[in-house]
Amino acid sequence: MTRREQSLPAVTASPQDAYPPAQIARLVGDVGVRKATMPTIQIIMLGVLAGAFIAFGAMFFTLVMTGNSLGFGPGRLLGGLAFSLGLILVVVGGAELFTGNNLIVMAWAERKVTTPQLLRNWSLVYLANLAGAVGTALMVHWSGTLALGPGDIAATAIRFAEAKTTIPFGEAFFRGVLCNVLVCLAVWLCFAAHDVASKILAILFPISAFVALGFEHSVANMYLIPVAWLAGAQSITLAGFVTSLVPVTLGNVVGGGLFVAAVYWVIYLRRPDAPHDTETDGSTRSSCR
Repeated sequence: MTRREQSLPAVTASPQDAYPPAQIARLVGDVGVRKATMPTIQIIMLGVLAGAFIAFGAMFFTLVMTGNSLGFGPGRLLGGLAFSLGLILVVVGGAELFTGNNLIVMAWAERKVTTPQLLRNWSLVYLANLAGAVGTALMVHWSGTLALGPGDIAATAIRFAEAKTTIPFGEAFFRGVLCNVLVCLAVWLCFAAHDVASKILAILFPISAFVALGFEHSVANMYLIPVAWLAGAQSITLAGFVTSLVPVTLGNVVGGGLFVAAVYWVIYLRRPDAPHDTETDGSTRSSCR
């Protein structure tokens, strides 16, 4: 160290500084281990909550887009901000969301989570998200909320669902990929935050972007399509619902698991010469769903 360097004051990181990307990668991996080893009943209950939370965001989005006269771009941006409610509830309130849990691929790549553990989490969370989203759609139908406007909200819901069930397979797949790149980046960014306000701000722009751009989120569609069927959409069938979910779900897995989790694992955690770590460590300094 030179004399000049010795004379410079020491610079220490503020405890309020955002976690750097390399530390976020370690946190995501540690949380992935905890998620993959969570008891079944806890996974299911938190998964049902996440499905309901995303449904709340989707119904808020539907309301905001009803009678929206701001113009195509500004109107969709406002709708995206409204939809962000869903992931905010998941992250801050605590829940297990299938699309966000695609980040468990990072722990799997580190050999801290086995393939059966990964698939167990994804399958349980996916089905629980479906139950929460469909259950919320039923309650919205029974509540009479769709008749507000009067009836304009129901018409908007039907229009959205009919458009989603007619997207070609390839387009739906790539819309799913792009959607979950942004969703998982939103989750990634909120790992950097130290407080609730920062987590919310980290979520708003990526989620608003995916909604405004028309990308496809499998769990949101678990609410948007059934609620339109309940509102009286004649063209929506169970087969159409299932076949529309398949490409979007596959795209979500590729977008979050490959293009976010696997890419960041290669950048920050891959150690070609290190022995494989077979121990799991559930400790973590931060939690973000």
